[in-house]
Amino acid sequence: MLQSTFSFLPDITGAKEQRLWKQGITSWDKFLTTISIKGITAEKKREYDLLIQRAKQAILEDNVSFFKNMQQKEMWRLYPSFKERVVYLDIEISNNKKEIMLVGLSDGYETKTFVQGINLDREAIIKALSKNILLITFNGSSHDLPVLERYCKTAFNCPHIDLKHCCARLNWTGGLKEVEKKLNLRRPEHLHGSPSDAWRAFLASRDKGYLDLIIQYNEEDVINLKPIMEKSYQELEKGYKIKFFF
Repeated sequence: MLQSTFSFLPDITGAKEQRLWKQGITSWDKFLTTISIKGITAEKKREYDLLIQRAKQAILEDNVSFFKNMQQKEMWRLYPSFKERVVYLDIEISNNKKEIMLVGLSDGYETKTFVQGINLDREAIIKALSKNILLITFNGSSHDLPVLERYCKTAFNCPHIDLKHCCARLNWTGGLKEVEKKLNLRRPEHLHGSPSDAWRAFLASRDKGYLDLIIQYNEEDVINLKPIMEKSYQELEKGYKIKFFF
């Protein structure tokens, strides 16, 4: 799907991309070998040719950062080409929305948790999110990233797939827990409660059991992002192929 994508090129909107597809320009190679394309000047064609060549090189070099200016709603197309660069992110904040309780990060295989007052560290978070990564969240555009950027006092400009937007396009409405149910992703019953309630209990009692509960809750959130990503990619790709390529 990625090498049929032109949404990383300047001024190529969704409508312009679809017009390219309808002309038979359904791949980067087809674009490069077509001398004249309706709606694109010769000068603009040369500019786009150069960017497409750079995009092909970026894939060979595993350089997902090249695509950081791609239209956010189309970032999902990056997933198969950069699976090894993925970082899944989910944070938990207190009820007053001012305090980060913990930050969970995963590469799809292992999860690392940063807990307030224990090992939550600005520099560690900045280092983890400033590498050549493809970030995946659920509602991170509105929630996780703004909170983290305020905490870290820096902007994170890595390519970012917000699964809430992907799911909305597939009519999988609601929050993360509702989407999990739609996709039959089951979590243990004791991990359906409120992490902020457990956090308050931990602060009041210092009972490690409450802290373990919060960590498990967050880990479940982070782990479930991977199957949601894979399923939403499959469904979105299927919809595009049916509509435009067959």
